[in-house]
Amino acid sequence: MSEEKKIAEGLKGGEFLIKESDPQSVFIPEDITEEQKMMAETAREFIEKEILTQLDAIDKQEPGLTVSLLDKAGELGLLGTFIPEEYDGLGEDFDTNTILSMEMGSGYSFGVSYAAHTGIGTLPILYYGTDEQKKKYLPKLASGELKSAYCLTEPTSGSDALSAKTTAKLSEDGKYYILNGQKMWITNGGFADILITFAQVDGDKFTCFIIPTDSDGFTRGEEENKLGIKGSSTRALFLDNVKVPKENILGEIGKGHYVAFNILNIGRFKLGAMVTGGAKKFLSIAVNYSNERKQFGKRISSFGAIKYKLAEMAIRTFVSEAAVLRTSGMINNKVTKLMTEDTSYSDALIKAAEEYAIESSMMKVFGSEMLDYVVDEVLQVHGGYGYSEEYPAARAYRDSRINRIFEGTNEINRLLALDMLIKRSMKGRIDLLTPAMAIQKELMSIPEFGEEPEGLLAKEIKAIKNAKKAVLMIAGSVVQKFMQKLGDEQEIIMNLTDMLIEIYTAESAILRTLKLAAKNGEAAAEYPVKITQVYVSDALERINIFGKHAVAAYAEGDELKMLLLGMKRFTKADTVNTTKLRREIADKMIEENKYCF
Repeated sequence: MSEEKKIAEGLKGGEFLIKESDPQSVFIPEDITEEQKMMAETAREFIEKEILTQLDAIDKQEPGLTVSLLDKAGELGLLGTFIPEEYDGLGEDFDTNTILSMEMGSGYSFGVSYAAHTGIGTLPILYYGTDEQKKKYLPKLASGELKSAYCLTEPTSGSDALSAKTTAKLSEDGKYYILNGQKMWITNGGFADILITFAQVDGDKFTCFIIPTDSDGFTRGEEENKLGIKGSSTRALFLDNVKVPKENILGEIGKGHYVAFNILNIGRFKLGAMVTGGAKKFLSIAVNYSNERKQFGKRISSFGAIKYKLAEMAIRTFVSEAAVLRTSGMINNKVTKLMTEDTSYSDALIKAAEEYAIESSMMKVFGSEMLDYVVDEVLQVHGGYGYSEEYPAARAYRDSRINRIFEGTNEINRLLALDMLIKRSMKGRIDLLTPAMAIQKELMSIPEFGEEPEGLLAKEIKAIKNAKKAVLMIAGSVVQKFMQKLGDEQEIIMNLTDMLIEIYTAESAILRTLKLAAKNGEAAAEYPVKITQVYVSDALERINIFGKHAVAAYAEGDELKMLLLGMKRFTKADTVNTTKLRREIADKMIEENKYCF
């Protein structure tokens, strides 16, 4: 193995901004194994036969239907893929679980119920449970005998989870904790058998508990009347002097925030994977419809306006998949490396998820907004029929909207991503200062005009390398300007995070395409190259705009002129005929009658 590859495989979370990645180190669809393909096919067949045939009944929440579907998923092994074999799971690796999540993402409301059970409802026990807790609960969660829900949100605490009001007091005999409080917006709340619940011990020790729902004093509210995901059970849950045995504490007293936040890291990443899978499915629906629908004597897929929509949906979907699989591969490699160092499987997952929390937050933001764009355009392609519940576009449109709120709002995740990056720099985990200072010197020097880069996507590689300089330039400037008060400048922070997201996703598309070309030949990468060229061209425009908005918010005079000059230099790129490329991308899908990248 080359030294370059070793370095690339060992990139820390957030280091993509300051280090180059080797295309051979990233995980791409063409790397999926036969075993992983079989798992994906099992999930695909389950969705097609059991879910898509009963969507109306699921949305009406026919009594017992979702529960029975979860049981069937359990019989197929789909509920226990993360769970080790010693606890009756399949013990699949992180990449396999990512691929499975993408397949389950086309399951509309059921996908929400599935994700809540297998992710935030099960992983806390896998990560933080004692051996006794794991033996008691994990086999039944894997089979579906037990259904789980995650109870964090309260009427007065959403994103500010640590301000929860639910209380837990030790009983006089010291055997139980008595819980009182209310939880809101709980997915699977109508049928869950156990709850992963958070409460304040002695008023100020945020702690996690496992609560059986057959406990005295536990009651469920009515089903919420929601805009979308109508088939997922969402209820308020009430705890009135509920006695929870001491042995049901999950983790340590006062350490519940570790459980909550590390589970959300994985939850955010899984959401990014699921929405990407959903986008691929819905885009194929749009292509199918555009090939069938005729207006003015022609298939609407022949019109330039429709081709633009199909191509742009494909571009964003392709890029999202590239970034999701890249992130999955890094997490998977980190888990594998940690386990070779005698770290337990559960601890390795926790540490890997924390390491790539920045990337996971970005995947959540980008993926959820990508899917919202896709379903909106799928509906538009359908025209008036898109507004009819007899066509799939309406349901997809409604169901997608929650993803920008789930797992921490996109606004919170934008703030978190940059905050984590800066804190890691301040703690010396990654070195942002050295490259930021080098860029300050570069700004004062005369630009070098060397030979034009050569090779596949060479111009795009150079462009993204320069765009990273733009982020470092502004980040270094604002940290010096605001210091500890930077957190109050949320607009600037979100602009910087949007620049980071554009860079990470564009670079992911480049890496995916380069690896595909090296693996299967440049002919196999013809359309990925076109997709990447369009995306990078547009991303540079967006990075430029985000950067201008950021610097204009705090700089003036000579400082502003210098920063704007830097933005112009670092986001400069050749003009690309994106119209021609989009038409070619769309034509390929129209010919294949599906999303085919």
